[in-house]
Amino acid sequence: MHSTDIIALFVIVIAASSVAALATPVLTNFLYRHRLGKQIRDARETPIFSALHAAKAATPTMGGVLVWGTTLILLAAGWMLARVNQSDFFQSLNFWSRSETYLPAAALLGAALIGLVDDFFNVRQRGAHGGGLRVRHRLLLYAGIALLGALWFYFKLDWTTLHIPFVGNFDIGAWYIPLFILVIVATSFSVNEADGLDGLAGGLLLAAFVAFGGIAVIQGKYDLAAFIAAIVGSLTAFLWFNIPPARFFMGDTGAMGLGVTLGVIAMLTNSALLLPVIGLLFVVESASVIIQVASKKFRGKKVFLSSPLHHHLEAKGWSESKIVMRSWIIGALTAVIGIIIVLLERLP
Repeated sequence: MHSTDIIALFVIVIAASSVAALATPVLTNFLYRHRLGKQIRDARETPIFSALHAAKAATPTMGGVLVWGTTLILLAAGWMLARVNQSDFFQSLNFWSRSETYLPAAALLGAALIGLVDDFFNVRQRGAHGGGLRVRHRLLLYAGIALLGALWFYFKLDWTTLHIPFVGNFDIGAWYIPLFILVIVATSFSVNEADGLDGLAGGLLLAAFVAFGGIAVIQGKYDLAAFIAAIVGSLTAFLWFNIPPARFFMGDTGAMGLGVTLGVIAMLTNSALLLPVIGLLFVVESASVIIQVASKKFRGKKVFLSSPLHHHLEAKGWSESKIVMRSWIIGALTAVIGIIIVLLERLP
């Protein structure tokens, strides 16, 4: 990777952040004008959550469009600029490549569009009990995207290797396909569980994508690093407007789209086992939901006042800003730990 590439990465981050920031007034005006606001769940089903978040009713959702829309715009713009100007710098702005960005870009778009439909059904009170797509339908749709990605890796890229940090690479053959599906589905739904407070999911995603961007640079995967740079720049602008009190929410179109993409990037960098480290709080949030559901089913009582964990902390009296800020600190630390592990592995 040359100095021109590093400069181009910086330009991509700044460009994505600027485009997203400039597009925010247009998006928010559209969302408010068409009353695309989030519906708070029925107080009879979730009394604690509903009481804590009643004031957020009608706050626009679908803000994730800002992130994935800007990323795809930068992807297309870079490709077109490289066709117009053949200089090294403009070629570095083109990060459209079969081996590194075809799949994450397709996964981002596909998952984001499904999430967009789900968000629309939610705000218009359509679908299952007026709350959007049923969980099993979403699970099947995202598993379908994961299956297509797994088949692409297995048959097109001949990828069957799983890397275990400090141990080595292991060829797992066709088992790579179910592993890929598990990683993508688990990551997307874990990110979605964390999207419950202003700025929470956005900040954690920003830290995770920065970490995987660093890993891509270390591995010499420039096109993937540039793709991540566009996401990072877009997320930075989104987060500027999403901190408490949020101007808009990420919605499933952002959380699921970026969750699927994060999982795909983890597989592309052969860092699937680092994902639970870098995204530790995503794992914790998801685990708290699983524990809560299992406890109510088998023990007849709850472990947490409300789940996921951030709602339990709210119910315990923690302020929203305190939960979000402390989560960001933990997310930044786990992201650094992930990069350190990669660097330690490369030492002689």
